[in-house]
Amino acid sequence: MAENEIPKTSAPRPSTVRPSAPRPSASRTNTPRTGGYRGTSRTGAPRGAANGDRPMRKRLPLRWGIAHIYASYNNTIIHITDITGTESIARVSGGMVVKSDRMESSPTAAMIAAKKAAQTAREKGINALNVKVKAPGGHNGPNNPGPGAQAAMRALSRMGIRIGTIQDITPIPHDRCRMKGGRRGRRV
Repeated sequence: MAENEIPKTSAPRPSTVRPSAPRPSASRTNTPRTGGYRGTSRTGAPRGAANGDRPMRKRLPLRWGIAHIYASYNNTIIHITDITGTESIARVSGGMVVKSDRMESSPTAAMIAAKKAAQTAREKGINALNVKVKAPGGHNGPNNPGPGAQAAMRALSRMGIRIGTIQDITPIPHDRCRMKGGRRGRRV
């Protein structure tokens, strides 16, 4: 044996495998054990495929529509159309669901209106929506949507409708008409 060689030992290496936890006995449960390792059943098939497991729910094919949400500081209008945008399926506004005028643009009114519109759309077979959000815009209106836009989108999602794309389609002038306020501007 040379000077710089390490002597080999014959002792076995310590085991890194830990003992498994005891399984529950069959007397405690009435049903056969069908759980598995990482999404598989005892047979190795994907979960839901083994006998005795609950069958997996089939997903319905997505039928797309478009949700046009116009949110100003005075009202929120939700208009659901088919994917082409020509056939109107549901149209509800904040003013249709609340009594007082000042509540028309509120998030609460937008949520109730979106729920009504989503219910009508679900009845007619639409289960997925592309959302187009619009603020008043133009050369005088505000370019950011009112308080009801976020609430309406959240309510549509909570109703079980799949949300695809979300676009902001606020009209923005590329040159504009003369702004209001006169020659000397708005004097505060």
